[in-house]
Amino acid sequence: MALIVQKYGGTSVGSLELINQVAEKVKASYNQGHQLVVVVSAMSGETNRLLGMAGELSPHHSRRETDVLLSTGEQVTASLLAMALHHHHCPAYSFCGWQIPIRTDNVHGKARIEEIDTNALKERLAQGRVCVVAGFQGLAGDGSVTTLGRGGSDTTAVALAAALQAQECRIYTDVDGVYTADPRIVGEARRMDRVTFEEMLELASLGSRVLQIRSVEFAGKYRVPLRVLSAHGDPDDSGTLVTYEDENEMEQAIISGIASSRNEAKLSILHVPDKSGIAASILTPIAEENIEVDMIVQNISEDGTTNFTFTVQKPDATRAAEVLKQVAKEIGSKKVLCDTNIAKVSAVGIGMKSHAGVASTMFAALSNENINIQMITTSEIRISVVVEEKYYELATRTLHRAFGLDKAE
Repeated sequence: MALIVQKYGGTSVGSLELINQVAEKVKASYNQGHQLVVVVSAMSGETNRLLGMAGELSPHHSRRETDVLLSTGEQVTASLLAMALHHHHCPAYSFCGWQIPIRTDNVHGKARIEEIDTNALKERLAQGRVCVVAGFQGLAGDGSVTTLGRGGSDTTAVALAAALQAQECRIYTDVDGVYTADPRIVGEARRMDRVTFEEMLELASLGSRVLQIRSVEFAGKYRVPLRVLSAHGDPDDSGTLVTYEDENEMEQAIISGIASSRNEAKLSILHVPDKSGIAASILTPIAEENIEVDMIVQNISEDGTTNFTFTVQKPDATRAAEVLKQVAKEIGSKKVLCDTNIAKVSAVGIGMKSHAGVASTMFAALSNENINIQMITTSEIRISVVVEEKYYELATRTLHRAFGLDKAE
């Protein structure tokens, strides 16, 4: 008998009919003798509906009260799924995050999990019940409800799997696994049977929306086998397993996948004094606003000044630009630019560690399509470029083909 954590996303529980289907799938696993913890998201569209109501009341509502509001979406799903399981004669018990409790820091809207008390879950599991947990939420030190950010239910599931030392964490979504590229953009994209934590972490951070990045971090840190499956597909399908690198594997593909994102904005602060500490002066106020910075480029000094450019997620662009304009006044910069018409396209592969020529292949392929590269960053297993947003799909398809990832190849 294995302890398994399952997670169902918003589209998988988007209606009562779908919740009933999930209940049948959970019961089938239960009947196989497994101990089950099932983490659920809010029903699709519910979080946006709640945010819409809050916006109608006030454009500047409290982050604390927003967390209290948004956490109700997952609570509704958890209770409905528990009811559906009871109807199917499967014993179940629902939990909110604060009832377990899942303890977090005090950063509302983007809280990080610090500790999980598993005693209540273990007690119900020992009684032979399915534990249905409202994802995305936790309890701060001051007793406030917190939320973990968009996609936080994935993080809840993996964190619970780590805390309970589960055999596997299974993420059920509206796709049947992790693909070599977004199949909506690249028709020839292939599903991967297996991908490493390292590669999945890069893919998640670079625009692949199958898994939330913090969930992959948790899985990699605590070595929790993570499997991506279709919520309503073939029950015998094995999906994609996210696991550690197999050192005995004889041949590793150079590039495993192409990730792309249009959720990007580029900010530049021009004619910055070229002196020690200037980068910290620019980025510290951005960090204090809890805005995540990705790619960073600083030009060569000219006449004692330099240009400093970085990217953020598009929803943070306006706030980041406002902060940057204040910084510009303080350090004597002449101009701030904000460009939201960009996209980031990346090639990811653990095989890149031992193969040369990946960058030249990538740049040549883009050049052949007359796609200009605006920014470049690299890591040991990833190369990312920023291009004009209008080339988003073309660049993705071009690189997928250039690295031999198409089905036919």
